[in-house]
Amino acid sequence: MTIFLRSFPNCHPCFVRIESSIQPRLFQRGPLSKVSALYPGSFDPPTNGHLDLIERGARIFEELVVGILRNSEKIPMFSLAERLEMLKTLTAHLKNVRIESFHGLMVEYAKSIHATCVLRGIRAVSDYEYELQMALMNRKLEPTLETVFMMPADKYSYVSSRLVREVAQAGGPVKGLVPEVVEQKLREKLEPAYRFHDEMQKASPGASDSRGTTRKGKKKI
Repeated sequence: MTIFLRSFPNCHPCFVRIESSIQPRLFQRGPLSKVSALYPGSFDPPTNGHLDLIERGARIFEELVVGILRNSEKIPMFSLAERLEMLKTLTAHLKNVRIESFHGLMVEYAKSIHATCVLRGIRAVSDYEYELQMALMNRKLEPTLETVFMMPADKYSYVSSRLVREVAQAGGPVKGLVPEVVEQKLREKLEPAYRFHDEMQKASPGASDSRGTTRKGKKKI
């Protein structure tokens, strides 16, 4: 490397080349060695926000288990088998990710699969308050289990399964909120709602051109 030395009055500045035996070291981001993480959730349905966290988590951890919670107290939109199928399809390209289901205490399931870390996504301050309580309780139940919070990509920071269900049940578009395979499954499951929405769109007074005629060419009344 070359160092510029300060010049003094009546003197010319000079350059000195100093050889260093220190070699530059490249630090590359890679998976944490021998760290298995659990990403739990209901995934009803899986969203682009979920997939974003799964893909990023797969780059950090040596193994990432996506655990779908079986909650008998709630009636899901998609059955457990459907959610398993969708997530397996969406993560087929991630070799260190596997999809499983569980019920009961999450910490017990984490211990059974030898996970030492829990991955959770935080979208807003309200999420953090809830997730902090859960993380502290999990630490109380299992002190060796760590929790890692990850922020979603900006474009998915408002996306949740609940909002997707509400929009889809009203026949609204969910393109960009969920992967294409999930969008297709939603349309198949909620076909009457989408059909009604499409019919309403066609019958809307706004479906006219700038000359005041309908698309069939008839004058508006």
